[in-house]
Amino acid sequence: MRGKKPIANLDYKKARRTSARSIRSGFTLVEVLVALVLMAVLVPLTVEGMRLATLAGEVAQRKELAARIADKVINEAIVSGQNQFAGQGNEQSGSFQFHWVMTDRPFNPLTSLPVIANPNGVNQNGVNSSIIHEVSVDVTFAAQGKNYDVLLSTLVNMSPQ
Repeated sequence: MRGKKPIANLDYKKARRTSARSIRSGFTLVEVLVALVLMAVLVPLTVEGMRLATLAGEVAQRKELAARIADKVINEAIVSGQNQFAGQGNEQSGSFQFHWVMTDRPFNPLTSLPVIANPNGVNQNGVNSSIIHEVSVDVTFAAQGKNYDVLLSTLVNMSPQ
């Protein structure tokens, strides 16, 4: 057994090296502090980003509802055959309140554009402001403490049919 070391002695040295490595493999105080500072900065930014995304989603949802209400009001007015498109009202959609105002004004001919004489163009000489009217519905609503509105317009032929 000359030149060979005892097995027990090797295990003891190996165990000492392993325990020394495990002590050194932890995080230093500086690393922990840097991680905490990064978390302190990133968490509020993330929460603010989520709040803004929620606000944008709520406003988009209400704008879509307001556009549907405006479309419904204009379509009901046209189908009923009214000659004067003016009025206002309130609509309830779920727990949301919407206020709408409908206006009617004669269509202003496109005077700044040149007269187009081809069959696919707009012949401005044929546009009569007493026959063609612009009907608009402006729907207002509140979302998260701010007022928003959606304006929907269409052209209506007022000539007797």
